Amino acid sequence: MARQTLWAITNRLTAAIAALGRMLKRPELLVFMPAITLAAFWLGGESVMIMTALGLPMLFAMAGAFRAEEPLYPPLPDGLQGLALRPQVIGIMDKILTEAAVTGQTTGCIVIQFYEAAVLLDRHGRAAQTEVLARSAERICSSLRQGDVVARLEGGGFAVALGAVRRLDLETMVQLAARLQAALAPPISLNAARLYVTCSIGFCLGVRAPVQTGASLLDAAQVAADEALRHGPGAIRAYSSDMARVRADRDAYREVLERALDEGQIRPYFQPQISTDTGEISGFEALARWSHPSRGLVPPADFLTTIEEAGLSERLGEVILYHALTALVRWEKAGLRVPCISVNFSAAELRNPRLADKLKWELDRFDLSPDRLCVEILETVVAETDNDVIVQNIAALSALGCGIDLDDFGTGHASITNVRRFAVRRIKIDRSFVTRVDQDREQQKIVSAILSLSEQLGLETLAEGVETAGEHAILGQLGCGHVQGYHIARPMPMEDTFDWIAGYQTKPSRTPRIGAR
Repeated sequence: MARQTLWAITNRLTAAIAALGRMLKRPELLVFMPAITLAAFWLGGESVMIMTALGLPMLFAMAGAFRAEEPLYPPLPDGLQGLALRPQVIGIMDKILTEAAVTGQTTGCIVIQFYEAAVLLDRHGRAAQTEVLARSAERICSSLRQGDVVARLEGGGFAVALGAVRRLDLETMVQLAARLQAALAPPISLNAARLYVTCSIGFCLGVRAPVQTGASLLDAAQVAADEALRHGPGAIRAYSSDMARVRADRDAYREVLERALDEGQIRPYFQPQISTDTGEISGFEALARWSHPSRGLVPPADFLTTIEEAGLSERLGEVILYHALTALVRWEKAGLRVPCISVNFSAAELRNPRLADKLKWELDRFDLSPDRLCVEILETVVAETDNDVIVQNIAALSALGCGIDLDDFGTGHASITNVRRFAVRRIKIDRSFVTRVDQDREQQKIVSAILSLSEQLGLETLAEGVETAGEHAILGQLGCGHVQGYHIARPMPMEDTFDWIAGYQTKPSRTPRIGAR
């Protein structure tokens, strides 16, 4: 009992000392020092006055009243001063939501995310990105009411905490989001360049937050903004409870994919490419396949899009490239000559400013010359890109000596100018033009036109998706240089390629002939 009483007294004394310390830290108490000193002289004489005059400043100094207060939050970059930070907007919304039952007022949160923010950073640098964000913040602030608060978020986005209002509905929020997009739409002039900023916006009404707190409201608006960003520039999304579940499922699937990459479940399968002139193996293409422990072989369509959305494209590219170069070395050691290996490169990989150096290092590590690697780029990337980093990377890979293949030719509307600008070595005719080319005269006309154009431009050609001997033969007759497809072989694991190559090379005749038509 005595111990408990002593413990209670100690706690009270500690709390009293802490409260006294907090009180003495208030600098306004210093104005009472002269009055306290005079009172000490009146009550105790000159000696008490001297002790008081010397002791009080020491007491205030020990309490920290003379120390400069440390800033509560880190400073913002130049050009972004005056904006709130995440803890501040959370506090503002917390207060409004807590008092809602008494005041009858509510709030809402808007999150603005910029489309292709990484491209802006890659192309123009950190200083330009900060300047664009500062100009955007000015436009956002000028479009809001007095009392609305704008905060800078990690990653380059903005959050808006709406001031307390009595009525806030979905239509009002959509109109406000559209007004913010319109304010950000005009180009920003920067170093003699005109930069266009596009954004996606997500929002959440206070009454629809999962929990009635500022943090929950901001998180919900962030979930809606992420969903808007996934649907492309200019999208606006309102938070719903389903979004959180879908996001959780997507995050869980991302973890599964990361584990599959780390554990070697996702590896390349290899599909051969054959020369129509000689019948010899001209290369292999490395195609990503997922060998799931319980589901078996997962089709690429079921996971490649998710990998891209999860931001794992570069990680996947590293895995496929490593195994592709390993395959070349193993074939070489087994005495099997395979001229080159083709690897698909995503737009995310091509945006890496150090891609050329990275590939050169990998080739040197495996002691392979650059011409043994063929870089496949989707025609849609070539047709739609205006990214200087991608253009420079493709040019650097070509200068390094790697072959550049334009994949899915005929589906992405790439102009002849782009084909020449990207130093394309070979075009891959999409399988949609190859199917039934031996029977369909219209298909033959399209393929003939593509082959004639390629010949005039000095480009090699490869037809993909060849599934019958007839298609193989007619493509050879029309002048297509290489073929690839199920008729030749299905994609196979690395271990199966050795027997396949040995068996193929012992065939007496490798070039099919067209029969009577």
